[in-house]
Amino acid sequence: MPSQTFFLVSLPTSIAPSGERDEALSTLRSTVQTDNGTTFPFAIPSFKIGTLDALVQQADDLAKLEQGCKVVVDKVADSLRGLLDGDEEKLQEQKVVNDKPVENYLSSFQWNKVKYRADKPISELADTLQKEIAAVDNDVKAKFNQYTQTRTALAQLQRSTTGNLSQKSLTAVVNPDSILKPNDSEYLQQHLIAVPTTLVKDFLKSYETLSEMVVPRSAQLLAKDDEFQLWAVTVFKKHSAEFLHKCREHRWTPRDMKFNEGGREAEEQELRKLEKEERKVWGEALRLGRTGYSDAVMAWVHVLTLRVFVETVLRYGLPLAYVCGIVKTDTKRGKKAKASLDARFSDIGGNAMSKDKKGRPTKDDSSLQQDMASTGFGGDQGYEPYVFYEFEVV
Repeated sequence: MPSQTFFLVSLPTSIAPSGERDEALSTLRSTVQTDNGTTFPFAIPSFKIGTLDALVQQADDLAKLEQGCKVVVDKVADSLRGLLDGDEEKLQEQKVVNDKPVENYLSSFQWNKVKYRADKPISELADTLQKEIAAVDNDVKAKFNQYTQTRTALAQLQRSTTGNLSQKSLTAVVNPDSILKPNDSEYLQQHLIAVPTTLVKDFLKSYETLSEMVVPRSAQLLAKDDEFQLWAVTVFKKHSAEFLHKCREHRWTPRDMKFNEGGREAEEQELRKLEKEERKVWGEALRLGRTGYSDAVMAWVHVLTLRVFVETVLRYGLPLAYVCGIVKTDTKRGKKAKASLDARFSDIGGNAMSKDKKGRPTKDDSSLQQDMASTGFGGDQGYEPYVFYEFEVV
């Protein structure tokens, strides 16, 4: 699915001869041709405006917070992708906001006045949003970590029941009553060694001299499969560590003598229990991931809204007379849509934007432009002649 690109554009109402908001919005809409994008009104409340210094600081803080929101949205989307094994069609079904596609939420955006009262200071609203996005990040991360741990435990247990003799559980392979247990003898210890079938001849020829005090002719074949043979070898305890070390050097695999009480039936019961737990946690992770994605996107768009408002005040001054729209496009068509906006509204940029001999807008590398860009104006794309933020929903 191609990436959807969105432009948030704020312009003074003076772009329209009448200075009216509706006419200004029509001017913005007509600037971007319909084959390059679709423009919708983007409603922004009237927030409390503090001092100029406070606004400049808020512009910087909101830029950092907005980047943090985007990171969380991407992380939640990646977690969902992993949960759904990379199935993009199923992923798009989960990447929704309030059970609707993201583009629907953006094209009909309304500020949540219940959660974020517009009469509160911008700094307080930003703090609330920061706490919410952090909570989403922590909750989703914790649940997906739980799922990863459950899935790993299940995979290990499945390997122990279906793998070869070098890794599978020996409960159904070896009768514990037929071998020497660690506490059965003060001096002797029996070890179980999984030997690759291709190395059995070498094993039988050399195991007795692998270390000191290996009991001669003590090797007993207990089981075999297509890849390995399982042998029991008796060694004096004080030389057990050296013997096992030498086995590993020869690519023979020592097996721990651990047997589940209840035998094979207990193992199968544990496997069924883990399979059920894995399905349960998978469902919980999917639901939380879906909800977390929705909440993260909403927080991100609310932070973007605050950024647009703050920059609009700093750019166009008071009393506020502006119009804001959101342009839905894509990576390819977005270039033409942006070029149309620049050509139509480049004069708003004043000294920071000029035109070449053919009338095309060009950016001036003056210190004014650099200072404006360093404050975060124009999103992360550098200074623009008007309030402009570009973001993608992948």
